[in-house]
Amino acid sequence: MPGRLLPPPVVTRFWDPDGERYGIPTYPYRLAPDDLATRRQLRARGLRPGGQPVAAQILWNSRRSRTGPRAAYLYRIDAALPVRPMTPARRAALEKALAARRTCPACRRDRGYTIPTSFGVCLPCADATALAA
Repeated sequence: MPGRLLPPPVVTRFWDPDGERYGIPTYPYRLAPDDLATRRQLRARGLRPGGQPVAAQILWNSRRSRTGPRAAYLYRIDAALPVRPMTPARRAALEKALAARRTCPACRRDRGYTIPTSFGVCLPCADATALAA
């Protein structure tokens, strides 16, 4: 299109605002339009996607990713809905779920930290089983 500004040539690999190459509009890191936002950006504004489909995506290369480029999905800000308020029942359910993550299945103590999934038990129980072996 005439008059459309293109990004620097370094990031043109992920420049696909029409969605011809990737299926949905795709932008390089930090070059998405201002009317689109990620879930985190919506949440910072007190909004949620509200069931709307993904409007676009951001792609970028990451040294940590061995499977290829990383993606962040973008949603329209004007179609976003306000975040639902926290009810007492939801707060109680959240507290119960977080307490379950802090409780060791071996000694049944609330350790005050999330039990590592790599061990499956709290650190003192993991040390005891390592010493016993």
